[in-house]
Amino acid sequence: MNPNKACFYVGQTANDPDIRFKQHKEDYKSNSFVRRYGLSLRRRKCRRYNPIETREKAEKIEKKLAEKLRRKGHDVWSN
Repeated sequence: MNPNKACFYVGQTANDPDIRFKQHKEDYKSNSFVRRYGLSLRRRKCRRYNPIETREKAEKIEKKLAEKLRRKGHDVWSN
């Protein structure tokens, strides 16, 4: 873990991202990393991807974004 790099959880949802983040924090179908350590959404990181037309496309984008962040040296949690 590099202290100079951010940690990210990359996920997908049919909900508004603010609602989904709140659900994680309230322990509703939550990722334990987000529940314990999540501070905020990084809107700039996902703005250009939304809305996504299909679940299949969302899964591909999720994987691609997680890989991109890892290549930049960030720690990433993803499904």
